Amino acid sequence: MKTAINILTNPKVYLPIIYVFIGMIIYNITKIVLDKVFNKKLKNSNQTNRILTIKILFKNIVKYILIIIVFLAILTVYKVDVNAVLAGLGIVGLIFGLAIQDIIKDLLSGISIILENQYMIGDVIEINGFKGEVKFLGLRTTRIQNYKGEVMILSNRNINQVINYSTDYSLAIIDVPVSYESDFIKVENCLKKVAKELKKDYSVIKEDINVLGIDQLADSAIVYQVTAKVEANNQYQIQREMKKRIKLAFDKENLKIPYPQIEVHNGK
Repeated sequence: MKTAINILTNPKVYLPIIYVFIGMIIYNITKIVLDKVFNKKLKNSNQTNRILTIKILFKNIVKYILIIIVFLAILTVYKVDVNAVLAGLGIVGLIFGLAIQDIIKDLLSGISIILENQYMIGDVIEINGFKGEVKFLGLRTTRIQNYKGEVMILSNRNINQVINYSTDYSLAIIDVPVSYESDFIKVENCLKKVAKELKKDYSVIKEDINVLGIDQLADSAIVYQVTAKVEANNQYQIQREMKKRIKLAFDKENLKIPYPQIEVHNGK
């Protein structure tokens, strides 16, 4: 019993536990404070993804700093000369740095991606031909999920070129084929009417929809082109809805959308 009491009252036993416990308390308090601060910013900002990503970055930085401080505090309990340890880190750090240089590159690249606002959680990006939504952005890795559910995990140091589809706006492009026999004035009026109604119904459309006019004189059709500037990543939804409405409007106005035909001539 005395042995157990002596162990529990030994500073080398209880002080490390206290330091770890204090570190955990400080970390949890910091998390609560960061959540309150950033949640307040979220209410007054439209850059939700950027704010969430920066919040995660701050939490990670605080966690690593606390781990280092607690570790050094524990060393002092065991009478380890912390100053000597820090001084010796110059040589040891060089050897250790060579061993973990890839990890360091990941960390620096992760910080650079976040500070330069290259992409954030929730953005749709394309890296090395893989397109998907950013599900996780950490100091070491980036996790992207495509529409099939496939997930690509990349080390931040390997990310050199990124196409970000969520930075500003997307362009919905609709090609509308009509027969050569169609009344072109009627076609254009019909397209403008559909465009006006669609703009009224969808707030993601940022500007008036443009009916650009004839784009192609194809083999079996005249092709009109319509474009709409929309909020990022909404172009496919608007393209599908526009095509549906155009088909319904054309049916109502007896305007034909031709299909490929082949003329066969008898040689006699």
